[in-house]
Amino acid sequence: MKHPLYIGGYGPGILTAGGELTRVASPSFLTAHPSLPVLYAAGELARGWLTAFTTQGGLAPLDERSSEGDSPCHVAVDPSGTLLAAANYGDGTVSLHRLDSRGAFTGEPIVLRHEGSGPVADRQEGPHAHQAVFHDGLLHVSDLGTDEIRRYTLDGEPLPPLKLPPGTGPRHFAFSGSRLYVAGELDGTVTAIDGDELVSAPASRAGGVNHPSHLELAGDLVYVANRGPNTVSVLRADDLQPVAEVPSGGDWPRHFAIDGDRMYVANQESDAVAVFALDDGVPRPTGEVIEVERPACVLVG
Repeated sequence: MKHPLYIGGYGPGILTAGGELTRVASPSFLTAHPSLPVLYAAGELARGWLTAFTTQGGLAPLDERSSEGDSPCHVAVDPSGTLLAAANYGDGTVSLHRLDSRGAFTGEPIVLRHEGSGPVADRQEGPHAHQAVFHDGLLHVSDLGTDEIRRYTLDGEPLPPLKLPPGTGPRHFAFSGSRLYVAGELDGTVTAIDGDELVSAPASRAGGVNHPSHLELAGDLVYVANRGPNTVSVLRADDLQPVAEVPSGGDWPRHFAIDGDRMYVANQESDAVAVFALDDGVPRPTGEVIEVERPACVLVG
């Protein structure tokens, strides 16, 4: 079954695969409610904004509110559908928002501020929250500026963070049971963490400067998009050994989504989403391209 496709980014709004455009400011990341026909967009502005849309019969505004920080770049909803988290890259602030039975915002947000820095002076001068993930009843947040996976209870109480090597610059990450896989935007690695065990491997074997962006797990494979080499790498999840590395179909692959045997890669600087078929887990170009201005996120509804 083919699922609805939504594309957000730094263009004029949210685009569906059918060509319908819903105008909203800088919707650089999108997520869906787990049980309601509701989509959420992060408005990546200096005064960050969150917008909720109903999806039945096209996108229609449902609710909106402040992200409580600077430049929100990621949003996520917990499995129960009662809590949304927003990661604000600009100042490192994370906010938690209660959701009502319609999927609209309710109550006052919980605002989680942070301090710290890292050794890469021009990128790690302060905290930069990059992704929020709900897992095992906790909120996990990658902080590119402090080389940490920050952890909180769902009431916003801080827990000891997971530390990564200085200069890693953790961006997107994913869990497989207790094992955590992290894309290092600044050091060009994928790191697997399981308890006290930490193993890293290059995200790309293409050479040159690489700034990995999005990372996902599918089955026993890890997929990571590489900005610079403009490739998508496929690694074995058990030992991070390379399986394949293929051109991303454009320039600056910022994000991708997997839907069954299809992969959609958002190439931000070439204004297009490239469509791939997964052949034994390896992306193969189909020749299909969805033209969209500066795409930064692909959401399979």
